[in-house]
Amino acid sequence: MIDEEAARIIREFPLGVVASVTPDGAPAASPKGTFLMLDETRIAYGDIRSPGTRRNLEGDARIEVVFVDPFRRKGVRVRGEAEILDRGGAGFEALIGRWEAIWGDLAGRVRSLVVIEVDRSLPLATPPYDEGASEAEMIAMYKVKYAALYP
Repeated sequence: MIDEEAARIIREFPLGVVASVTPDGAPAASPKGTFLMLDETRIAYGDIRSPGTRRNLEGDARIEVVFVDPFRRKGVRVRGEAEILDRGGAGFEALIGRWEAIWGDLAGRVRSLVVIEVDRSLPLATPPYDEGASEAEMIAMYKVKYAALYP
């Protein structure tokens, strides 16, 4: 089950780092920027150019994704099994309209949708929260930091 805080993070910051397993058993991480919440137990991303991740998931459907809200410095780690829906198939066609509504023409480049049935969702938070930092303090600090990086 994906709780409301995790759903908020995924909706607002849809760039997730996907962890999969290579055919030789090594870990592989790759960012994917087109994640959507499908419902309280499923998320998905549009595969535009990820042949390595696709190969990995075809051999081992286990997947974990990390999402981070860079201002609150909180996130979520979700784990589950991936199903690949290729363009032209009924499952793909039933869902692709959701990507078209958000990403417009970019959705035309989506080769497949990778749907993840989530079996575990864990919250993430940076250590300053352990010491009593508030969300408001974290947001203020990172607004200043990012403003200095990108004036």
